[in-house]
Amino acid sequence: MRIALLEDEREQAQHIQSVLSERGHQCEHFPTGQAFISAVLHRSYDLLILDWQIPDTTGIEVLEHVRAHLNWQIPVVFLTQRDSEADIVRALDAGADDYLSKPAREAELVARINALARRTNPDNDKEVLVYGPFRVNTQQRTIQLHDETLTLTDKDFDLSLFLFQNQGRLLTREVLLERVWGLASDINTRTVDTHMSRLRRRLGLNPENGFRIKTIYQRGYRLEAMTAEGTTDSQHNPGAGNSEVNQALND
Repeated sequence: MRIALLEDEREQAQHIQSVLSERGHQCEHFPTGQAFISAVLHRSYDLLILDWQIPDTTGIEVLEHVRAHLNWQIPVVFLTQRDSEADIVRALDAGADDYLSKPAREAELVARINALARRTNPDNDKEVLVYGPFRVNTQQRTIQLHDETLTLTDKDFDLSLFLFQNQGRLLTREVLLERVWGLASDINTRTVDTHMSRLRRRLGLNPENGFRIKTIYQRGYRLEAMTAEGTTDSQHNPGAGNSEVNQALND
């Protein structure tokens, strides 16, 4: 898994990175809330680990930004010296999935991270995934719409699957290039735009079929579930607040 770590103590961060690396995980370290939020906004991670007390903000405030503005359900673990019942309850109420007190036992930390990964990705081992009228066969690498198999290239399939598995989440062009194409994020991004335009047509993403790809100006794309009337889940529960995220990044 790709893990983002918010920790202001360098030695502590290096130790956690070493432990996770030995278990096959990739862990990027960020010493401030501003750097962490910027990275989570523009890169792709499978899990977040947050310290509570950091120089420019708090882990709670960072968690609230993630849950309220980035509109995705990435698992979050708190790893902090604060271990009172009130602190634990506050973190869990704010959207944390687990809470460990420092110093964390290495085996327990890894076990909890692995357990969260299994719980938050229950479809990983399924051969057929169903999203409304779409049936995605991960073994045959085919997608059916209303029982009719669509004509897709290999990259169309990879991109479609990634979108369905991350529906409701803002996906920047950098994230898409990295996770679907396996390319560096600083190359020309017209590749992503071209594929998205084609995918809208090939998948038939419209209100009748229950989904649409929304372009987020200057940022990326989001696959949204729709009603027959053309409204989306985000219209009923807008995690919009993007101006607040941008303000946090510019402070």
